[in-house]
Formats: sequence, C-alpha cells, structure tokens
Amino acid sequence: MLTSPRPPPAFYLHSPRSPPSASAPRSATFASPRSTLLLNSSQTSRIGLRAPLLHVRCRRVNSSPDIEFDPGAFYVVFRELGLSEKETESLVTRDPDLRLKPIGSLRARVASLKSVGISGLDLCHLVAKCPSVLAADEIDPLVQFVRDDLDGQVDPAQLKRLFMSTEPRFLVGFEGKVQLLIDGGIPREKIVHVLNNVNLTKALSLKPVEEIERLVKFLSRYGGVDLIVRHPPILNFDMDSQLIPRVEFLLELSGGDEDATGAVLRKLPTFLKYRVEHVESHVEFLRSFAGLDDQEIFRIILVFPNIVSASKERKLRPRISFLKECGLNSSEIFKFLTKAPLFLGLSFEVNIAYKLGLLVKIGYKYRTKEFAAAIGAVSRTSCENMQKVIELFLSYGFSCKDVLLMSKKHPQMLQYNPDSLEEKVEYLVGEMGRDIDELLDFPAFLGYKLDTRIKHRYEVKKKIIGEGMSINKLLSVSSERFAKKKLEELVHKA
Repeated sequence: MLTSPRPPPAFYLHSPRSPPSASAPRSATFASPRSTLLLNSSQTSRIGLRAPLLHVRCRRVNSSPDIEFDPGAFYVVFRELGLSEKETESLVTRDPDLRLKPIGSLRARVASLKSVGISGLDLCHLVAKCPSVLAADEIDPLVQFVRDDLDGQVDPAQLKRLFMSTEPRFLVGFEGKVQLLIDGGIPREKIVHVLNNVNLTKALSLKPVEEIERLVKFLSRYGGVDLIVRHPPILNFDMDSQLIPRVEFLLELSGGDEDATGAVLRKLPTFLKYRVEHVESHVEFLRSFAGLDDQEIFRIILVFPNIVSASKERKLRPRISFLKECGLNSSEIFKFLTKAPLFLGLSFEVNIAYKLGLLVKIGYKYRTKEFAAAIGAVSRTSCENMQKVIELFLSYGFSCKDVLLMSKKHPQMLQYNPDSLEEKVEYLVGEMGRDIDELLDFPAFLGYKLDTRIKHRYEVKKKIIGEGMSINKLLSVSSERFAKKKLEELVHKA
C-alpha cells in the first residue's frame, strides 16, 4: 500500500485500502457517487507523484472546530431531495459553504423547511435555484418564527419566493418587522392574511423598520392599518414615489378634506393601486367630456370609487353619451351619477341592454329624461329581479301602461324584491280593504317597510279614525309629525 507523507492541514488524503489492479481501468477503481469528488489522476499530488484516484475528505481551517466532509453522506442528502450528482456539484461550485456544513445541520435545515410546508418538488427547485437556503444561518430564525409564532400558516409558496428572491442578509429582522405591524394595529389573527398577500421581499425584507413605521403613521390619517388588512399590497408601495403622491392627488381633488379622502380609501383600499397618471386621466375625461368640476368629480368618486377601474372608452364615454342623448345637462349628469353610479360599471351586453329592452316594452320612450331616470333606478337590481317585478304587477291585472305610469312616479319600484312587493299588495287589499288601483296614485306605498311603517301606522290610525284614511297621508308624514298628530287626535277624541 502506498504510504504518503501527512498532507497540509487543509486536506486529508486517503488512498484506497488496496492498490488498483493493473488491468482495471482507473474509472472502475471507485464505483460510488463520490467519484466526482475524487482528485483527477492528471493532478499532481502533494507527494510529488502521479497518484491514482484519491478519495478526498475536506477540512477547512477556521476558528471553529474542524468539520469533516463526508462525500457519501453529502450526496445522499441531495439525492434524497431529487438532485443528481451533476446538479449537486453545480450547487457546491456556486455555494462552497455547503461543504462546511455538517451533514446533521443540512438534514436539520431540510427538515426545518419541510416543517413550514416547503417539500417535494418545491424544495428540490428551491435548493437547486438557491443553495444558500441550506447554508445561510439567517434562514433558521425566520423559519422558526413562521413555524412557532405564526403556526406555520404562511403560504409555502410565499416563503419559497422570499428565499429565492432575497439575499439571506436581508432576512435578518424579519420577525421584528412583522411584530411591528402587529403592534401598529394589525390583529394577530389577520397578520398571516397580510403576509400571504404581499411581496415579502418588497414589503418587509428590503424595507427598513423606520420606513414601515412611517407608512403606518401616514395611513393613520386615512383609515389606518385596516387599509393594509383589506389590501395588503399597500405594504409593497414605496412611500415617496407611490403611496404619498396617490393619496395627495385624491386629497387635492377633495379640496384638502382628509376625512372625505379617508372615506374613499376605506370604501375602496384598492384605489391606491392606481397610478396618479391613471386617476388623473379619468378626472380630466370627466372634466372635458361630462363638463363636471373637481368638486362634483370627487363626489362621484366618493360614492363610486370604482369609477377609476372603468375603461374610459369602453364604459365611461358610451354611458355619458347615452345620458346626453337623453337630454341631461352636466348638472343632471352629476345628479344621475351620484344616485346611480353603478350605471358606469355594469356590462352593456349582459345587463344594461336587457333592461333597456324591458323598459321599452312597458312603454318608455327611448332617449328621454324619464328613460334615463328609469335605467338609473334599475341599475341596482338584476335583470331577473326586474322582470319578476313587472310580471307580478301584470298578474294583479295591471297593464304595461299602468306599470309605466307607476314607475314614472316611483322609479325605485322596479328594483324592489318581488316577494316583499307581493306581501305589501296582499296587506293593502286583504287587511286594509283598499282597492289595488290606489297604487296607481301612490306607488310609493310599495317602498315603505311593511311591519314597522305600514302595519304600525294603520293599526294606530284605525283605532282613532276608523277605516277611511289616505294611504298617502298615512305613510308619507315624518315619524315626529305622525306621533304629534296621534297625540292630538287622542286628546280630541277624549
């Protein structure tokens, strides 16, 4: 057996137990996956000879205890992950620190990643793309925090993206930043929802603690961290180039009203995802095409923030053109849009066109202000519900002309629940003993609540003045006036 001098401290060189036979090819001397870590026979050994293939066990000199590199066990760890020898060699080339990790440490890291849901092909892919996930010391505290403090509920895909897109040094302090959000007001039971819906690298890893504190403080004027809970990607935004300019544009449009600006953002936190240029183009369109001023535009945004998501050419222009064709001026367009803002967002083919057809069938004339009022009234109901309402009135003997007359007086009736309408009609005819035709004169009867308004007032008045009473006067007076008249009538009767 070849005996060699002791090599330098960096390596232990071990020869095979017996010399290779002269007839055996050198490649056959070692039949193990370790073969790729063998010194090539073309390399000159420390003993000054062309040595046969020598099995290498690496040891790095540093201040910590020596760590012996066991190629066999090393390859087994990566083979269990689904990586070939060639792929493993590539990983070691890219991240030499992998050799310095004890096999037990590598296995513990693999088990740790599996404990937060990263396993199988995802784990194999992660290690192949980012070998530092097995070597970096910064990984363990984060994984432990997710597993123990967050009950392992963070989406494994989110963690995988975080590890693949973030240098390990930027993972330091991740736990503290999450705790900062909790301390800032995000409920602990909601924090996982937030983490699962942000870019963890942008929102936390690369964002300094001071910037997160600044963001939370800024939002406190407009809705607080509830905006983050409802739209977590707000955490992704850069304060100076994205978040602040978007809020300030809306604030300026409101005339400096922070409360009203906050009301818009609380109603639609996703408003903040739109660039200033996008919102500005919608505002300019409403100024130029609809003839609205900034105060009117903000009022419309306040009742319908989703206007910024509507296409100017596919939705806003044709809808406003329709209102103009119906004879509405800028002031009337403003009133229409504040009362029926959904008209701007509904699909024409699936919704509006069908409702327009029903209105024409019962007698509405196209391109009239009454027609516009009717389509505005039914913008809040489904096509199916609207059709059921019309069919209900026809079943009671009303004609289309009657339905037209009633809906002109009280357009909202076309959007009411048909079951509720039927109950009120039955009470009017059955309990109150009134003629159903009274609805032609006072269709607003159908808009009052049956139990708390209609029944209550009818029972009170019935005891005082008997059956004969105007249903209009019975229901349309305010609660205060009704109570006062009730007292006066009781005193007079006494």
